Amino acid sequence: MPDHRPRLLRPGRHGAALPRVQARAGASTRHAWWVLWALLAGLFALNFTFTVFIVALPTVAHQLRTSVGTLTWTMVGPLLAYGLAAPLLGKVGDVVGHRRLYLVGLAGALVAAALTALSHDVATLITARTLDGVQGAATGTASGALVNAAFSREERVKALGWWSLVGAGGPVIGVSLGSPIIQAFGWRTLFWFQLALIAVALVVVSLLLPAAVLGTDAEAARKVAARAELRSLDWVGSIALSLAVTLVMLGLSIGPSVGWRDPLTLGAFVVGAAGIVVYVVRLRTAAHPLIPAHYFTRRNFLGPLVLRAAMNFAYFGGFFLFPLMMEEAYRYSVAGAGGLAIARPLVFALSSPVAGYVAYRIGERTSAVAGAVSLVASMALFATLGATASPWVIGLALALSGLAMGVAMPASSSVMASEVEVHEFGVMSAAQLLAMQVGEVAGIEVLATLQQGLARARHLGTHGGAAAWLSTFHTPFLVGGAVALVGLGAALAVRSVERRPFEWSEA
Repeated sequence: MPDHRPRLLRPGRHGAALPRVQARAGASTRHAWWVLWALLAGLFALNFTFTVFIVALPTVAHQLRTSVGTLTWTMVGPLLAYGLAAPLLGKVGDVVGHRRLYLVGLAGALVAAALTALSHDVATLITARTLDGVQGAATGTASGALVNAAFSREERVKALGWWSLVGAGGPVIGVSLGSPIIQAFGWRTLFWFQLALIAVALVVVSLLLPAAVLGTDAEAARKVAARAELRSLDWVGSIALSLAVTLVMLGLSIGPSVGWRDPLTLGAFVVGAAGIVVYVVRLRTAAHPLIPAHYFTRRNFLGPLVLRAAMNFAYFGGFFLFPLMMEEAYRYSVAGAGGLAIARPLVFALSSPVAGYVAYRIGERTSAVAGAVSLVASMALFATLGATASPWVIGLALALSGLAMGVAMPASSSVMASEVEVHEFGVMSAAQLLAMQVGEVAGIEVLATLQQGLARARHLGTHGGAAAWLSTFHTPFLVGGAVALVGLGAALAVRSVERRPFEWSEA
């Protein structure tokens, strides 16, 4: 089977222009793994503050003399900025180069971290975190495209397992390292520490990530064609898609606080739906749509999108509900519930690299199906917990959720990448990440709203019994399980990447 990877620069007539370390990395037979390790350094620097900053919001609100409710825009703002920027930046990376876009994103992350640490009012802080969402769109789409381009379709799932390890494990390490830093030195120190990590990652990526593809006449012609495509891109449809995703996520984010029937919430959903209609019409009629229409007829493109959205809905909805359930029904302390909740992303992180190698042997479809089944089982277990449930049973439900994501995510990324052309990896990464984010926001907001509505309907207060409180969580977990079943259906529809007979490699 031909290898469709772009060939990275090797020493020769181009090598003198490269730093010696970069040239040596590009010449190595393991250059793809150098690319991966460099990108993982950046990923860790970017994502390790995510979880711990949420924990610090009450402290930040007190210092800035604002409310925690207002500071939730430090989470919503980046999410909306990401949704708005990701589709277009994915295409820009396909044209100008993903390495360049990734480095620009890391530079933007440096600015966002510095502005966050220097923020002395809530407006500056929200602006800084929103900027972080834009750089997240740049680094997220570019890094995914670079990993997919560096590895052959046969080996890609192994690399994506390690990718998921850092993606899921970074926030866990962030809680472990960040909480003591905040307690001892304050929340601003956390972002100065992040700034230092990003600076190191920027140097590592600049040195180890080969700078360009081989300058052949064919490659030069492809770049000219790509730039022409960018100029002739269906900007109407592309902007409609960006606005639609952003408005849908905005509606989901503000619905629980202002009300689902509030004109602002309804307006966001209506205009968002109109944007989706415009995008679909343009997809069928425009000469150069953002994502070619024929991809949506391929099971290995559409299936992973549905799988990721559905699994993120159930996983993150359950992630949000779990500490509330432990505190209200089982009377755990905040620290106790938070400490137990870490088991889920920890299993996610630790299982991902192993799952990547296993998927290489048994096939991506089998891995994706196994992950979806594990998530359905986890939701079912949560939905049937009793007032006297053993901590071991609760731990099993958490572990099944983490295992589900660790097993399914590398496999779904691998099969989707196998369906697109190399020069469209950026758009593919953007589509994948947007599906995940929409699922995440929808899962959290829908399941949380359902649980809170049940609690109000049953007039439960702080002194409600364990069984009464648990009954308000059972239905949301059942809904999460039903959506996870949709993901299972999508997993059953995909096909594994064809590969040669298995040979265990040192990588």
